Amino acid sequence: MKKYLMSVLTILMIVSTGCSNDSASDETSIKEFVSQLSASNVVESASINDRTLVVQDGGEEEIHDLPEDEFFVSIAPYLTYTHPCEHHNLIGCQGELADKEMDVKIIDDQGEVHIDQTLTTLENGFMDFWLPRDREYTIEISYEDKHVEHDFSTFDGDGTCLTDLQLK
Repeated sequence: MKKYLMSVLTILMIVSTGCSNDSASDETSIKEFVSQLSASNVVESASINDRTLVVQDGGEEEIHDLPEDEFFVSIAPYLTYTHPCEHHNLIGCQGELADKEMDVKIIDDQGEVHIDQTLTTLENGFMDFWLPRDREYTIEISYEDKHVEHDFSTFDGDGTCLTDLQLK
């Protein structure tokens, strides 16, 4: 069943990408594919590093390139427990605070605000973001009466999974 669902997701991504020669459509398709994988457990493994999405299921592996100008980062703030992580596994990583509303602000080193809104963490306790590459950022998260501020960057080789943001 999982292998069938992975095939369906892959076919949908290929069909939507194949309908256009526009690279913006390709980027939208990979972002939608990542979003679908984050929201379900339809494959055995789906990990994402600074340049590629690697999907494994039923002994098969598919590698998808990420957008050239955007960087994927998944962030899981926590209260009492977390796990070490460098490259986010869309299927395996589990954060402590699932389905929780948080105020989130992401600002780059030039002072440009990229996110400033109330967001709900996914069922896996993470929040996923696509940000411009090759920049330094500060994220501020408030949840109930707790707060965390954390610096990160989106350069080649940077991690895509931030799990060391303890709300205090």
